[in-house]
Amino acid sequence: VIPVAHHDGNYFADDDTLDRLEGEGRVAFRYAEDVNGSARAIAGIVNEAGNVLGMMPHPERMVEPAHGGTDGRKLFEGLVEAIA
Repeated sequence: VIPVAHHDGNYFADDDTLDRLEGEGRVAFRYAEDVNGSARAIAGIVNEAGNVLGMMPHPERMVEPAHGGTDGRKLFEGLVEAIA
């Protein structure tokens, strides 16, 4: 569970672009349910090199129990493990 704080922002692109992103495996995250009308439920994508991630959910808002949970921490721990 990762918070979505914007509710109005969403990802959109033409069908050719969406097909290309999906075909290249560049869709990193999808919403489990429609929270904002994002095309094909896309919540995050990576660039062609795979080293830059753009995402709409806010994992930083769910890293400590005081924030309501620690599900977002998993993303950051995974990134640290990947570069260590």
